[in-house]
Amino acid sequence: MIKNFLFSLFFFTGIILISFIFLPALLLPREVTLFGGKIMGYWSSLCLKIFLSTNIIIKGEENIIKDKKYFIASSHQSMFETFFLQTLFNSPVFILKKELLLIPIFGWYLKKIGSISINRNKITKENLTFFDDIKKIINNSNRPLIIFPQATRVLPAERPPFKKGAGRIYEELKIHCQPVAINSGYVWPKTGKKKSNRQITISILKPINPGLTKEDFVSTLENNIYSELDSLN
Repeated sequence: MIKNFLFSLFFFTGIILISFIFLPALLLPREVTLFGGKIMGYWSSLCLKIFLSTNIIIKGEENIIKDKKYFIASSHQSMFETFFLQTLFNSPVFILKKELLLIPIFGWYLKKIGSISINRNKITKENLTFFDDIKKIINNSNRPLIIFPQATRVLPAERPPFKKGAGRIYEELKIHCQPVAINSGYVWPKTGKKKSNRQITISILKPINPGLTKEDFVSTLENNIYSELDSLN
């Protein structure tokens, strides 16, 4: 209980402090704000190591795609990956719920770093340009897109089918996919107490090349990530 309290206190205090320190970055080039995001990623791992004695292991760094356009498809069990993956990859572009952009300060940062919003409940004018927005960012930047095909945080033992939207993105972009499996829910679950003296493994899997049908892609992605998660548990 004390470890949970100390972790939450220092983690969120640090995130708030970093946010205020980087407020002037909203008027500076985007790269400055992206650097602040990386600091938040390192801060999350530092708090886990200090207060929860978490050992963070990174597997498969040799699989990280270099010199090619790609997007990241990651399992999603915790807040951890939304922060820490910014330290492993080149400032990923996030797809997020439109409501998050309305949060004071935090939403300003999300806009500044070029996050792509979507209203999941309605067909809106903004949603109709969703794939055009993605293509524009991918074509004009070296930053990879990041998606969470499960669409929300899940418990470690849950294996929901991946959303079909992941296949649509793969079909539209026609670029490589970098699958990532993370078992962070065993330490930092979406509900309940955080666990100490455990290990988080970030497993970077072999890329999936373009050229599959969107159905085959989703099936391959789901099988690869879930098989890796089963081996880590």
